[in-house]
This record gives sequence, C-alpha cells and structure tokens, in this order.
Amino acid sequence: MSQQMDEVMIYKDPVSLLQRLIRFNTTNPPGNEVDCIIYIKGLLEGAGIETKMMGMDAKRQNLVARIKGEGNSPPFLMYGHVDVVSVENQKWTNPPFDGVIKDGNIWGRGALDMKGAVAMMICAFIRAKVEGASLPGDILLCIVCDEENDGTYGAKYLVEEYGDMFKEVRYAIGEIGGFTLHMDNKKFYPIMVAEKQLCRLRTVIKGPGGHGSMPIHGGSMAKLGYVLSKLEAKRLPVHITPPVKQMIDSLAKNLSFPSSAILKQLLNPLMTDKILKLLGDNGNIFDPLLHNMVNATIVHGGDKVNVIPGEVVVEYDGRLLPGFKQEDMLSELRKLLGTEIEFEVTHYEEGPAKVNMGLFDTLGGIIREYEPEGIPIPFVVSGVTDARFFSKLGIQTYGFTPMLLPKDVNFSRMIHAADERIPVEALGFGTNAIFDLLQKI
Repeated sequence: MSQQMDEVMIYKDPVSLLQRLIRFNTTNPPGNEVDCIIYIKGLLEGAGIETKMMGMDAKRQNLVARIKGEGNSPPFLMYGHVDVVSVENQKWTNPPFDGVIKDGNIWGRGALDMKGAVAMMICAFIRAKVEGASLPGDILLCIVCDEENDGTYGAKYLVEEYGDMFKEVRYAIGEIGGFTLHMDNKKFYPIMVAEKQLCRLRTVIKGPGGHGSMPIHGGSMAKLGYVLSKLEAKRLPVHITPPVKQMIDSLAKNLSFPSSAILKQLLNPLMTDKILKLLGDNGNIFDPLLHNMVNATIVHGGDKVNVIPGEVVVEYDGRLLPGFKQEDMLSELRKLLGTEIEFEVTHYEEGPAKVNMGLFDTLGGIIREYEPEGIPIPFVVSGVTDARFFSKLGIQTYGFTPMLLPKDVNFSRMIHAADERIPVEALGFGTNAIFDLLQKI
C-alpha cells in the first residue's frame, strides 16, 4: 500500500517522473513504447483514473485516460508522445537514458521532446483527480507512440480507429510551444497555432543513356543538375498567411528599432526575400514560414560506373503552408522548372484551412500570470506534429507545454541533439501552468 501511495503522490514530483520516463529506451525505430505506456497506465489507475490501452502492435501501444468534469464545457484534450529519436553517432556529456540531474538540469533523450512535457501533463492530470479540482469539462489525456516516425502506430491509428473517443473535443494542447525564446533582451513565449503540411513528391528524370566513355548531352544526370540548381538558386513564391502575419506582427510590436522595422518588411512580398537574404542565418526561422518549400532528399540513378543511366529517380520532402493544397505546390514547381519535369505527389496530408484562435488569449494569460515579463506570441511550426491527425476531427491544437528556459538552453537547437536537457525549474513551472489551464477551459 505504501508503494502504491508513493506512486500516486509522484504527481508532486515531475522531476522524478521525468527521470523514470527517460530511463525507458523508446528510440524510434523500433519504438517499443509499451513498457513506458504500461508504467504510465499504472500511475493513472493508482490514482483512480479510467484508462484504455490500444494499438496495432503489442509493442506499439497508446493510452487514453479521462477525468470527468462538471459538464459545463466541451471535453478538453492533452496529448504527447513517448517515443524519441536515436542518439546514434552523438557524443553526450551524460548517458542519454539515465536521467541524470546535473547543473540544475535533467539530462537525457526526450527531456525536451517530449517526455518532459508528458511528465508535466501527467502530474497536472493526476493532481486534478487527487485534489478534486473544479473542471468545467471532461479532461482527456492521450499518450501516444510513433510520433517521431509517421504516426502510423500512434495518433493516426487512434484518430482513424477510435475517433469517437474524442467526440465533441474542440481544443487540445500538444508539443512545440510555451518555451522561453530570448530575443532583444526580452522573453517571448511562442504558442504553436498552426504547422506546415506534408507534400512529398517524386520525379523520374529521363534522358539518353550510353557508355561512360562517350559524350552524352542532355542526359538524365544533366537534367537532375538543372533541377537541383534551380531549386537552390530561387525560392518558391512568397505567401503571407494569416497565422504567420500574426506571429511576425506580434514579434515586431515588441522588438526595438531597427529589428522591428526589418521584421515588418518581411510582410511586404516585394521585400520578403531581400530581407531574408539580409538576415542570413537569423532568417532561417522565417524563411519556411513564408514559402512553400521542397528539398531533394533521395536520389536513385545508375548501377554501373561506366554506364550513363537513362533515368534518375528523385524524391523530395515538400512542405505546404497552412491553407495550401498539393495543386498549389505542383503549379509553383511548373512555373519554376517548366513542364518537362513532371512531379508526382507520393504523400499528401491536407491540413485545416483556418486557425481557431479561440483559446489563445487564455493560454497567453496563463503565461503572463506565471511570467510577468513573458510575451506570448502565436507560432507556426515548419515541421509537423500529431496535431495534423487530430485536426481531422475538427480539433484545434495549441503547442503549449510551458517551460521557463535560460538563455543557454535553446529549445529548437537542443531537441534531437546531443546533451538534450531541461531545467528542473522548468518542470514545476509547466506543471503548475497546465494544472491552472485545466480549471479554466
């Protein structure tokens, strides 16, 4: 009984919980998240919380838990993933799966992405149950696998096979948002409101083949060089989407001159690319948010060194801005490269056409309450998260896992990198903020 009570009371100690989560090696592939999921299930059920496990594979399980609210508001969803990326070929100061506490930080793979955030959610969730918090509506906690791959075993599976579990949910919180972003001696807190969508492509580039000793002009390799050179030299057209405009306006409003004036010019399509060139590496965060983008990532061509191949197959990672469709990508590529190169869409995921900002002010208010110097801003993510799957159920996700970070802990640079870590202080900060949110939905 004492051990069970200790497990229930872990909600008061998100640091210890995170250490335990890190020690489950859930590197994806292969994932093997089931032991971690079972451990979380035990914590929740020990607190008297209703849970359900489900998955396509015995080792790739997901968990959904629910706490009943007063029924005055629609159900609210929190979700996070427990799989992590590989540490292969990385040099770590501390072992990546030990959860070491050193220099005021918890070190380990997943500390930021996203076992630290999952620990916050679990602690806030159990606290709401144990302390009998006043909850306007039901609270759902969803812990998934496979986010770091393509979500097939995780959120995608849940949405397609168990979508009714999330009936009437309008808002959710997930990863990528609420962390401290230090700029111009100010503390910004980006809250993710939208993300770019996947639009993967393929081309088969053909040309005359022959013996490697003979001159061949206009061959498949030469055409490949033309395609890659054009993609390198020129961006696709500028697009100022509503969520990105809100993001840049919010930043510019709170930055000092000349930074504010320079950022505002990003919203002038005639100046956007010139300003990005002026910013250099500092503009990398904005570049993908102002253009649809495509990068060649895989090339197949030739199987013998003395034979010029008659065709080369190229695969591309394409990303579309919110509100755009695969037809827009194909049209922009034709205008850039002409009609001789034919692109085939191999994978496309349509995202929501509009952003629902209905909960943003509530989230921003919580940030200001806990960090009076904090400036919440809307944020658009250039990658993808599990939000794309839940959006198919009409659920608006906000990236909101608050973390009070010092200047030497850069969230975006540290995730997936060696020496990933999170300050001890950040875990308490985020757990309390989420607990308050659950009572304000």
